[in-house]
Amino acid sequence: MYDVIIIGAGVSGAAAARELSRYKVKVCVLEKSEDVCCGTSKANSGIVHAGYDAAPGSLMAQLNVEGNAMMGKLAEELDFPFQRKGSLVVCLHEEDRPSLQELYDKGIKNGVPDMQILEREEVWELEPNISDHVVAALYAPSAGIVCPFGLNIAMAENANTNGVAFRFNTEVTAIEHIEPGYRLITNQGNYETKCIVNAAGVYADVFHNMVSEKKIHITPRRGDYCLLDKTAGKHVSRTVFALPNRKYGKGVLVTPTTHGNLLVGPTAIDIDDPEGTNTTAEGLKRIAENAGLNVKNLPMRQVITSFAGLRAHEENHEFIIEELEDAPGFIDCAGIESPGLTSSPAIGKRIAKILQEKLHLEKNPDFQGTRRGILNPAALSIKERDALIKKEPAYGNIICRCEMISEGEILDAIHRPLGAKSLDGVKRRTRAGMGRCQSGFCSPRTMEILSRELDVSMFEITKSGGDSRIVVGKNKDAL
Repeated sequence: MYDVIIIGAGVSGAAAARELSRYKVKVCVLEKSEDVCCGTSKANSGIVHAGYDAAPGSLMAQLNVEGNAMMGKLAEELDFPFQRKGSLVVCLHEEDRPSLQELYDKGIKNGVPDMQILEREEVWELEPNISDHVVAALYAPSAGIVCPFGLNIAMAENANTNGVAFRFNTEVTAIEHIEPGYRLITNQGNYETKCIVNAAGVYADVFHNMVSEKKIHITPRRGDYCLLDKTAGKHVSRTVFALPNRKYGKGVLVTPTTHGNLLVGPTAIDIDDPEGTNTTAEGLKRIAENAGLNVKNLPMRQVITSFAGLRAHEENHEFIIEELEDAPGFIDCAGIESPGLTSSPAIGKRIAKILQEKLHLEKNPDFQGTRRGILNPAALSIKERDALIKKEPAYGNIICRCEMISEGEILDAIHRPLGAKSLDGVKRRTRAGMGRCQSGFCSPRTMEILSRELDVSMFEITKSGGDSRIVVGKNKDAL
């Protein structure tokens, strides 16, 4: 019997787990995939939004601004990449100035600090590659960029270090009422708990509707992206948004990433399939057509990969974070679409407060609020790196040449709390395979390390868990 079971190990679930680990409470996270950060949290823009877009007075607006303010300190405590770069919303037509002013006014009501409306010359001074047609832009210096994998993994690792259990490859198929709480039926057996946190992303409505008479509906909203090589990473230094208009809608954004690439996207296409993360010709064409509207001379020939992610769109476009009246002990964390990544630290705090008051939880005196990420030898001086390699030779063995990732970093990724078990798990923790060749050269060597360290056959190594095995046979067997 757990005190709390969290369904889902994305940023919301991980944030709730970390905040709950501040208390004396028995918590378990159930995740249907093989790792944390396998759903919406792994495929998004990586933007820390300032908070001017959400409706004033909404929970979305409140948690956006609160989460934004928490991000800097959290990055220091948990050692993940975050940069407060600022953002620009570009206005290309004089007749659209009222819409720009409306965004500014919403931001003021939401408590967004230090915003300005810049005129054309001021915009070009900040970003020389903004369109020649710009007339004004909303500048929000509190916006930033974050590594979504880094944030998610850091919160989950810290929660695990503080006593939260994680169960992977564990899919919840049914929920039953019991005294004094719930029984969760899964493909790995049954779990019992006093309370449930429903942080299941695009599946949150499924679990909500299992226990409540008041139904909700989540629509998977697909967003296609293009990632450009690091040689294009300095084309803009801030996140550039389009001002929504009748002709182009929201358009696509252009942003640097924390690792030096350039990201362009997303589309916003509602679909029925909650696993529909395939890119489409239609979506990528839309990005290519709209990418240059706000930023000129975009080097789209330097695209190294494309991907798609799903946002959990609730029909009222609002976060649902509350205990259900007709299902006591069941706490929804549903409809967490953009700005969910930004809001996640505040979401975790809000969920923990609900449960602390409900269960009368006491503080955990042994809580450790800091965590060190994977050592990056590139951040060391030559002298320090030489000393490291002399002490641990694996750091001198480069596995991924595009990103210059060493065997030592991959070993750390495998053996740290909630360590990597697949190629994607290694990639999200170290960037091995994220470079220009997209793992064309390093994947066999990474597989060999995984096989050796996990003591499993190469036939069992997967790209991303499940049936995504890479080696299916020996090509000389037939001979």
